[in-house]
Amino acid sequence: PLALSCSWDTLAVEKMARISAIEASADGVNWTFSPMVDICRDARWGRIAEGSGEDPYLGSLMAKAYVRGYQGNNLQRNDEILSCVKHFALYGAVESGKEYNTVDMSKVRMYNQYLPPYKAAVEAGVGSVMSSFNLIDGVPATASNWLLNELLRNQWKFDGFVVTDYGSIGEMEAHGLGDLKSNSAMALKAGTDMDMCSQGFIKTLEQSVNDGSVSVSDIDTACRRVLEAKYKL
Repeated sequence: PLALSCSWDTLAVEKMARISAIEASADGVNWTFSPMVDICRDARWGRIAEGSGEDPYLGSLMAKAYVRGYQGNNLQRNDEILSCVKHFALYGAVESGKEYNTVDMSKVRMYNQYLPPYKAAVEAGVGSVMSSFNLIDGVPATASNWLLNELLRNQWKFDGFVVTDYGSIGEMEAHGLGDLKSNSAMALKAGTDMDMCSQGFIKTLEQSVNDGSVSVSDIDTACRRVLEAKYKL
């Protein structure tokens, strides 16, 4: 019964995402910040209703269904749109259910209970990933080389691009890190390709190239990933 129920649930989600992609693309929208696949087991977190529950298996099935529905056959049709899985990672595990808070957990729990839905979305071919606001091992996800490069790209072989959550490079200061310039350089080198709203990339990266904080090849890598996504679309 559980397998049958999951099958019906995922078929419904995939159909919903397919309809959403058809309607969005008809209106000129070609990128969606969905699916949100954060596992949460603390009902105090205000965004718990956006996810697929506390079960990583069901969450993984839902994640794949969303990606298939939005992106279809590898973005080959003009009614398919780019999917963005969020929030990477562990956003639903913030301490005390407080938004933007820290996350502190063992790698065993991380890999078994919280990471599977993100990995499932990557395996389904999701074209983009949104990093989360929270800290992981004391480092903001937006600037975590372990999370974005070692785990996402090297272990899981993700080949799309990473976008920050809304203004998260700017919010790194609230977590005790440097200023907008140094945080932008740190995020870029950690594997962040697109800066949403902080304007750190557009305002400071030229200075960082001039003083050697980042290289032109660092910027080229990020630009290439974004341009590859546009080419697919």
